[in-house]
Amino acid sequence: MICYNCGCRLSEQDFCTGCGADVSLYKKVIYLSNRLYNDGLDKASVRDLSGAIASLKESIKLNKNNIDARNLLGLVYFEMGEAVSALGEWVISQNLRPKKNIANDYIDMIQNNQARLDGINQTIKKYNQALAYCWQDSQDLAVIQLKKVLSNNPKYVRAHQLLALLYMNTEEWEKARRELEKCEQIDTGNTTTQRYLKEVTHMLVPEESQKGSTRKKASSDEIIRYQSGNETIIQPVNAAEKKGVSSLLNLGIGLVIGIGIACFLILPARIQKAKADINNDLRAVSEQSDAKTATIDEQEQKIRSLTDENTQLTSQLAALEGTDGALQATDGLMMAVNAYLTDPEDIETIAGYMEAMEPDENGEEEVKHSNSYETLRKQFLTQVSEKLAAYYYGLGNDSYRNGDYGAAIPNLKRAFTYDNTNADALFYLGNCYRENGDDDKAKEIYAQVMDDFAGTDRASKAETYLAEINNQN
Repeated sequence: MICYNCGCRLSEQDFCTGCGADVSLYKKVIYLSNRLYNDGLDKASVRDLSGAIASLKESIKLNKNNIDARNLLGLVYFEMGEAVSALGEWVISQNLRPKKNIANDYIDMIQNNQARLDGINQTIKKYNQALAYCWQDSQDLAVIQLKKVLSNNPKYVRAHQLLALLYMNTEEWEKARRELEKCEQIDTGNTTTQRYLKEVTHMLVPEESQKGSTRKKASSDEIIRYQSGNETIIQPVNAAEKKGVSSLLNLGIGLVIGIGIACFLILPARIQKAKADINNDLRAVSEQSDAKTATIDEQEQKIRSLTDENTQLTSQLAALEGTDGALQATDGLMMAVNAYLTDPEDIETIAGYMEAMEPDENGEEEVKHSNSYETLRKQFLTQVSEKLAAYYYGLGNDSYRNGDYGAAIPNLKRAFTYDNTNADALFYLGNCYRENGDDDKAKEIYAQVMDDFAGTDRASKAETYLAEINNQN
């Protein structure tokens, strides 16, 4: 046992010899946790799994670092078919003690066996589906799902109990008792199982639960019961037949025969009438179905016509949008040239007009322009590219230094577009993508730095960052 304060090994004294902390109460808590662990171990050894769970939970509550108790609790859960709860306890145990912990073997046993892991997942899904069927009052479907669950996981106590409860609801007491006996074999101390079993036993052998009643006393004087193997033999005490019994018996037999003859004479006519009613109903339903089918066909034809019309209008709209885009770009170039002629140093205004000319980033094709437009644009860029590159690099660098990587990305991208010799702009652009979590884009930019500026300091750093991203992934 080690000190909770300094980690020093404790002696038999009530204080820590390392730091002097009072550990008397701490020792009592640890001893009580260990005692509860031993109690849970004893109960688990005699298959009192519910009692073992209660003791082990109390043990962990007192000492969360009791690895043995936590591992044993996971084993008990797993034995009861609760694989998810078992994995939860083992994962916590693994985090508390990563090395020399048997929980690692338990987790590997489940996770490395893909078939077992898939079986656990299917068991949970089917059990939850059975619960949903119960809420929907579809008990037959719930029984089918629970049988599938138990075929995959025969030790799932909760599935056995729910199946027994469904059998009890349909008064199939013998089937319910078989399921509950399976629960007892897995967990002998489960109170829910015992409560259900008591109710089933009461319904199967009601006279045992009615001892002392007047009806039991009266019947015990008239009959004798004894067990023969698995069967209960009931024998009357007074075998002598009372007077008048045979007459009443004959009268009853005659009455039954008369009712049977009447049924045989009446039933055929009623059956024929029922068949005729069913045929009429089927004919009416068929007529309604034909009418609805015709309406559906008509609506589908309208939908096809509207779809074709929509396609044509979309094509026309795309053509008009393309024309408008070309006009917008031409206007932007004219305004940028005008701003340059008015004040060549007003780079901010010129940059604003040039941004309006940039292609759409939504993945659409760039608008095609005339040759005269392209010639004017190239001549204009030879005059302002250097100033625009310096302007955008300054904005992007300031945003990068301030940690606003989202704002820095478009400005650094434009700076490199106007000056493809600026290694700093391209390198900082890769850093911005990396800081924003876009590792794929960052790797692409770093690779471009290594290709375009090979042998430089920026290329060396880009190679280092690229290796870090690859190792991290």
